[in-house]
Amino acid sequence: MEPIQLFELASRQAQWLTVRQNVVAGNIANANTPHYKAKDVQPFESVLQNTGVQMAATHRAHFTEGPEAAHVTEVSMIDDVQVQQSGNSVAIEQEMMKTGEIKRDYELNAGLVKSFHRMMLMTVRK
Repeated sequence: MEPIQLFELASRQAQWLTVRQNVVAGNIANANTPHYKAKDVQPFESVLQNTGVQMAATHRAHFTEGPEAAHVTEVSMIDDVQVQQSGNSVAIEQEMMKTGEIKRDYELNAGLVKSFHRMMLMTVRK
């Protein structure tokens, strides 16, 4: 029987989401700071690829591509984001969308852990 690593994976994602939320909050807090460059964290999929936990593909239709070492980088300039006269590159709309994504991902993570925990308890009770 292989060890269940779902809780470890969920914990890593929760840590990554915490780091990303802090970076996004810093972007929002510095929205009016002259010459501030917006930052973001590398995607969680790339964090998984750089760590020991690898997702297993048991079927050819499974996706195999896609926080211990969450790297914060400056966001590259996108066409729809314009640098303000002060040199600031923070787009409040995008940062608010990121906070919504973080909230959704955290709720999904917590829901999966809760469901998995319930399933484990059901097997123990019988």
